[in-house]
Formats: sequence, structure tokens, C-alpha cells
Amino acid sequence: MMKQSARSRRLGKHHKRLKNGSKLNLVALMDIFTILVFFLIVNQSEVRVLQNIDKMTLPVSVAEALPVENLVITVLADTVLVQERAIWQKGPDGVGLTEQENPEFISTLTTELTYQASKRIELSETEQQNGRAVTIIGDASTPYVVLKQIMAACAQTGYRDISLAVEHLAQKANGEG
Repeated sequence: MMKQSARSRRLGKHHKRLKNGSKLNLVALMDIFTILVFFLIVNQSEVRVLQNIDKMTLPVSVAEALPVENLVITVLADTVLVQERAIWQKGPDGVGLTEQENPEFISTLTTELTYQASKRIELSETEQQNGRAVTIIGDASTPYVVLKQIMAACAQTGYRDISLAVEHLAQKANGEG
């Protein structure tokens, strides 16, 4: 048997050490996943944010039913949005949505709602009975005539399941609002 040089012994030890491979530390990974799961559980809530619009104050309601995801019509002082896309804005003359009916606005809204309905032709059984679902988000100061025009256009285009977005008012413990 031949005697090995110091260099060959050192290389042999080095290769032997690398051949074993590295070991994965699962404890650190488990800690990370535990923290992640805990974070997700703690931050899960029943609050649904439809849209975050700073310019708007929602009317208050004590209704218990939660809104569902559906078509959203947002009514601002100078703009009407359908699915966050502006379909009507205050004109150059400064006239926006007022206390009187506006046939041009109704026509524009009806066209947009018809287009949105055409994007999803198949209706569920509930939608066939109650109509398509739509949520109207309007400032508390929005004139009733404007809401009436929007609801009429919705009903005309098959959006008969209408919800109005409101701020939920918590009831007191004795059941009074």
C-alpha cells in the first residue's frame, strides 16, 4: 500500500464531507409557516370593503345581510362609475346629475349595463328568478331622483336584484338602534 501525501488526504476528507450533503433545518421553516398561519387567522374578518372612496359618506343602515360580489355602480357628485369605469361626468357647463330626469344619462347607463350583461350570458337559477345582481354605492347626499333613474335603468336591463351600499350601524346590547 502506498503512503498518501498530505494533500491527497486533505482532498479525500474534503470529498467525504461534501458527499454527506447538507441537511435542511425544518424547525425554522415550521416556525415561519406557523407565524404565517397565525397571521392569516387573526386578520381574517367579515368586513367587506366594496370601494375606498374618500369623497363619499355612505348612508347608515341596521340591515344584517352582507353584500355579495356583483356589478357595482358608484355615484359621486360629479361622476358615475360602473365597475370603476366612468360612464358619466359633469359636463363643461358645470351641470351634473340634478333633481330632474336626464334621458341622455339614462341612455348611457342602459347601454353600459347591457354591455356588462352581455359579458356573462349564463345566469344562475337565483339570477333567473330575481334578475342580475347590482350594488349601487352613492353618497348620502345623492338626490333620490338620481337613484331612481339608476334603479329604473338597472331594472330595464335585467339587473333587478338591487342592493344599496350603506354603512352598518351597530345596535346597542338592549336591541335599540
